[in-house]
Amino acid sequence: MSQQSPDHHSKRDLFSDLIGRTRFVVLIAVIAVLLVSFSLFLQGTFLALHTIYETWHDMLTKGISSQSGTLAVEFLEVVGTMLKAVVFYLIGVGLYSLFIKPLNLTSALGVESLSDLEQKVVSVIIVILGVTFLEHFIRWQNPLETLYFAGSLALAGGALVFFQTVHRGKGSDLQQPEAKLRARRELFEHDTEQLVISERDVKRAEHATQAKIEGKVEAEAGSE
Repeated sequence: MSQQSPDHHSKRDLFSDLIGRTRFVVLIAVIAVLLVSFSLFLQGTFLALHTIYETWHDMLTKGISSQSGTLAVEFLEVVGTMLKAVVFYLIGVGLYSLFIKPLNLTSALGVESLSDLEQKVVSVIIVILGVTFLEHFIRWQNPLETLYFAGSLALAGGALVFFQTVHRGKGSDLQQPEAKLRARRELFEHDTEQLVISERDVKRAEHATQAKIEGKVEAEAGSE
């Protein structure tokens, strides 16, 4: 088998570096999503301040009876806005940590893979659905529409919970800690875009595959 020339290797390495650098295009999405999150945080803050002012103004001028039935709904709207901001913030920070450079913040939040990010976002969305239904329930303007709305949210929430249950524990970096952590170190610390697969990695993968076939480890365990 003929050996490839050094020029061929250098061109291939250059192309690999160029392909690897395309990950920086994610910065566009990160900036856009963080701007949306920042806007929602500001909107929620102004909404909270306005609600607090209107609440105390009406209570001092019209009495506490003026707040019956509306106070909880108005503050729940603030909570819903803040939770939406958190969703976009998690997405922006998570994408940056996964594609650009790891952050201690995302590790502390338990976001070390795309699957982890999906789990966190879905969890917050489920809470948002609950808060949204609570707003409609407190208003109770049309019982039949509220019932239909509850059924729709139950279906959506049930699907999200099922998604979480099925994908729980999958995709985490803990499945293949050595290989994934080494790849992240080479990428983010040593600026190496191309993955080098050593003979040791191949043997470890063979042993892991054989162990799965023999039933010694679970399928999700990876090549630990």
